Amino acid sequence: MKSHRLARVNEVVREVAAEAVLFELKDPRIKGVTVTRAEVAADLQHAKVYVSVMGTEAAQKLTMHGLKASAGFVQSRLAKRLTTRFVPHVTFVLDEGIKKSLEIARLIREAQELDAATKAKAGEPPADPDAPAAEPPPAP
Repeated sequence: MKSHRLARVNEVVREVAAEAVLFELKDPRIKGVTVTRAEVAADLQHAKVYVSVMGTEAAQKLTMHGLKASAGFVQSRLAKRLTTRFVPHVTFVLDEGIKKSLEIARLIREAQELDAATKAKAGEPPADPDAPAAEPPPAP
Protein backbone atom coordinates (compact mmCIF):
# COMPACT_ATOMS: atom_id res chain seq x y z
CA MET A 1 0.00 0.00 0.00
CA LYS A 2 1.25 3.48 -0.76
CA SER A 3 2.60 5.39 2.20
CA HIS A 4 0.53 8.53 1.60
CA ARG A 5 -2.69 6.49 1.66
CA LEU A 6 -1.61 4.82 4.90
CA ALA A 7 -0.80 8.24 6.37
CA ARG A 8 -4.30 9.46 5.47
CA VAL A 9 -5.86 6.39 7.10
CA ASN A 10 -3.71 6.99 10.20
CA GLU A 11 -5.00 10.54 10.42
CA VAL A 12 -8.64 9.48 9.98
CA VAL A 13 -8.27 6.86 12.71
CA ARG A 14 -6.73 9.46 15.03
CA GLU A 15 -9.50 11.98 14.31
CA VAL A 16 -12.33 9.49 14.78
CA ALA A 17 -10.83 8.08 17.97
CA ALA A 18 -10.24 11.54 19.42
CA GLU A 19 -13.76 12.67 18.59
CA ALA A 20 -15.28 9.53 20.09
CA VAL A 21 -13.20 9.74 23.27
CA LEU A 22 -13.82 13.44 23.80
CA PHE A 23 -17.47 13.79 22.86
CA GLU A 24 -19.26 10.45 22.56
CA LEU A 25 -17.98 8.09 25.25
CA LYS A 26 -20.01 8.27 28.45
CA ASP A 27 -17.85 5.93 30.55
CA PRO A 28 -16.97 7.70 33.85
CA ARG A 29 -13.60 5.91 33.94
CA ILE A 30 -12.40 7.78 30.87
CA LYS A 31 -11.11 11.19 32.00
CA GLY A 32 -8.20 13.39 31.00
CA VAL A 33 -7.43 11.51 27.79
CA THR A 34 -5.59 12.97 24.81
CA VAL A 35 -5.25 10.98 21.61
CA THR A 36 -1.70 11.64 20.44
CA ARG A 37 -1.37 9.50 17.31
CA ALA A 38 -2.55 6.37 15.53
CA GLU A 39 -0.65 3.69 13.67
CA VAL A 40 -2.49 1.45 11.22
CA ALA A 41 -0.90 -1.74 9.91
CA ALA A 42 -0.17 -1.86 6.19
CA ASP A 43 -2.95 -4.42 5.64
CA LEU A 44 -5.49 -2.17 7.47
CA GLN A 45 -6.37 -5.03 9.85
CA HIS A 46 -5.05 -3.50 13.09
CA ALA A 47 -4.80 0.02 14.47
CA LYS A 48 -2.95 1.18 17.56
CA VAL A 49 -4.31 4.40 19.01
CA TYR A 50 -1.79 6.06 21.33
CA VAL A 51 -3.31 8.03 24.20
CA SER A 52 -1.88 10.18 26.94
CA VAL A 53 -3.68 10.07 30.28
CA MET A 54 -3.16 12.75 32.92
CA GLY A 55 -3.37 11.65 36.51
CA THR A 56 -1.96 9.10 38.91
CA GLU A 57 -0.85 5.62 37.95
CA ALA A 58 -4.11 4.16 39.32
CA ALA A 59 -6.18 6.65 37.32
CA GLN A 60 -4.22 5.77 34.18
CA LYS A 61 -4.87 2.05 34.66
CA LEU A 62 -8.58 2.71 35.26
CA THR A 63 -8.80 4.90 32.17
CA MET A 64 -6.97 2.35 30.02
CA HIS A 65 -9.38 -0.34 31.24
CA GLY A 66 -12.31 1.89 30.23
CA LEU A 67 -10.76 2.56 26.82
CA LYS A 68 -10.21 -1.15 26.26
CA ALA A 69 -13.89 -1.74 27.01
CA SER A 70 -14.95 1.00 24.59
CA ALA A 71 -12.68 -0.07 21.70
CA GLY A 72 -15.62 -1.74 19.93
CA PHE A 73 -17.60 1.50 20.02
CA VAL A 74 -14.68 3.43 18.54
CA GLN A 75 -14.30 0.73 15.91
CA SER A 76 -17.97 1.06 14.95
CA ARG A 77 -17.52 4.84 14.56
CA LEU A 78 -14.50 4.14 12.42
CA ALA A 79 -16.53 1.76 10.22
CA LYS A 80 -18.98 4.58 9.48
CA ARG A 81 -16.16 6.91 8.43
CA LEU A 82 -13.86 4.61 6.43
CA THR A 83 -14.78 3.24 3.03
CA THR A 84 -12.28 0.38 3.05
CA ARG A 85 -12.98 -3.31 2.78
CA PHE A 86 -11.72 -3.93 6.30
CA VAL A 87 -12.17 -1.90 9.45
CA PRO A 88 -9.06 -2.01 11.61
CA HIS A 89 -9.26 -3.69 15.01
CA VAL A 90 -8.65 -0.82 17.46
CA THR A 91 -6.21 -1.20 20.36
CA PHE A 92 -5.46 1.62 22.79
CA VAL A 93 -1.84 2.04 23.92
CA LEU A 94 -0.60 4.34 26.67
CA ASP A 95 1.79 6.91 25.17
CA GLU A 96 4.64 7.68 27.54
CA GLY A 97 6.11 10.39 25.28
CA ILE A 98 4.40 13.35 26.91
CA LYS A 99 5.21 12.09 30.39
CA LYS A 100 8.87 11.68 29.42
CA SER A 101 9.03 15.14 27.83
CA LEU A 102 7.60 16.73 31.01
CA GLU A 103 10.22 14.89 33.07
CA ILE A 104 13.03 16.07 30.78
CA ALA A 105 11.75 19.66 30.96
CA ARG A 106 11.70 19.42 34.77
CA LEU A 107 15.28 18.14 34.83
CA ILE A 108 16.47 20.93 32.53
CA ARG A 109 14.71 23.54 34.67
CA GLU A 110 16.34 22.12 37.84
CA ALA A 111 19.76 22.15 36.17
CA GLN A 112 19.30 25.79 35.10
CA GLU A 113 18.25 26.79 38.61
CA LEU A 114 21.25 24.98 40.09
CA ASP A 115 23.54 26.67 37.57
CA ALA A 116 22.07 30.09 38.40
CA ALA A 117 22.47 29.46 42.13
CA THR A 118 26.09 28.37 41.66
CA LYS A 119 26.89 31.47 39.59
CA ALA A 120 25.17 33.71 42.13
CA LYS A 121 27.37 32.24 44.89
CA ALA A 122 30.48 32.84 42.79
CA GLY A 123 29.43 36.43 42.10
CA GLU A 124 28.96 36.02 38.36
CA PRO A 125 25.98 37.69 36.66
CA PRO A 126 23.19 35.25 35.76
CA ALA A 127 23.15 34.06 32.17
CA ASP A 128 20.40 35.33 29.89
CA PRO A 129 18.61 32.23 28.51
CA ASP A 130 17.58 34.14 25.37
CA ALA A 131 21.09 35.39 24.55
CA PRO A 132 22.96 33.64 21.74
CA ALA A 133 25.64 31.21 22.79
CA ALA A 134 29.18 32.49 22.86
CA GLU A 135 31.32 31.41 19.93
CA PRO A 136 34.10 28.96 20.73
CA PRO A 137 37.68 30.24 20.44
CA PRO A 138 39.32 29.72 17.05
CA ALA A 139 41.26 26.48 16.57
CA PRO A 140 45.06 26.81 16.57
